[in-house]
Amino acid sequence: MTDLGTKIGSVTLPNPVMTAAGTGGHGAELGAFFDLSELGAIVVKSLSASPWPGNPAPRLCPVPGGMLNAVGLQGPGIDGWADHDLPALARSRARVVVSIWGRTVGDYAAAARALARAAGRYPGTVVACEVNISCPNLEDRSRMFAHSAESAAAAVAAARDCELPLWAKLSPNTPDIVEIAGAVLSAGAEALTLVNTLLGLAIDESSRQVVLAAGGGGLSGPAIHSVALRAVFDCATAFPRAPIVGVGGISDGAGALRMLLAGASALQVGTATLADPRAPRAVLDGLRRLLEESGTSCVADVVGAARGRWHWRRADHS
Repeated sequence: MTDLGTKIGSVTLPNPVMTAAGTGGHGAELGAFFDLSELGAIVVKSLSASPWPGNPAPRLCPVPGGMLNAVGLQGPGIDGWADHDLPALARSRARVVVSIWGRTVGDYAAAARALARAAGRYPGTVVACEVNISCPNLEDRSRMFAHSAESAAAAVAAARDCELPLWAKLSPNTPDIVEIAGAVLSAGAEALTLVNTLLGLAIDESSRQVVLAAGGGGLSGPAIHSVALRAVFDCATAFPRAPIVGVGGISDGAGALRMLLAGASALQVGTATLADPRAPRAVLDGLRRLLEESGTSCVADVVGAARGRWHWRRADHS
């Protein structure tokens, strides 16, 4: 039997499968479909220090290979979440990762302090903070935090006020993702979450109009799987000691295994959950089956294995 346990920095999980922020709700919604404690962790929808209304509808659009979303990080704020959603998560015995966001460095600090207060209500329930830096920085001409090494590092440094292990979630919409990964690791991130959505646009050919009210949106689903694998592979090669959480287009055990082989120590299931709320549990079952069928003794045996094979092949042909 394969030991599915894994470590993300200082965080130990019973298995590597988690939900992805934004696709499993703010609380224990998926508990109607499976026991939340069976997953490695539940990652809740991104929260800011204060309530945020998000974007006007329409905000979601199915596209070939996935979906576009422009929800706009709607949420109740961390205090509201702690009052209405955290208690049910604590009762579920799930391990919880809270995603935070902001529009200024000060916003990240405020969200982190609010999260520290919230986590203190239920010691042991919230195990990490995922810093979503795919947000416009109002102090830098609305340039996305995750597209600047300096801004990304500042946001992560501000988030240290949460007093929890930090995972920095990076954007694939930049050629500098390895440089930015290095910056956030130096700023205090224990791990990298790779990747957030790709920028996309949907146009209705009948009305000849842009579909989403906000204009463009974030592309997720199978269409970005190879992009996510490349980001994980490149960052794991550059920072072999940095734990990585892979996310992007995973819908079955094979996709999960590919993410581990690329160098991730854990993974998140996102868009697939919107089509089937049982998808994270199905991915876990599929991954367990593939590892056991191959005689793998533990998850660590496959983490980064594709990178090792790649280096061997390069040396052989040099």
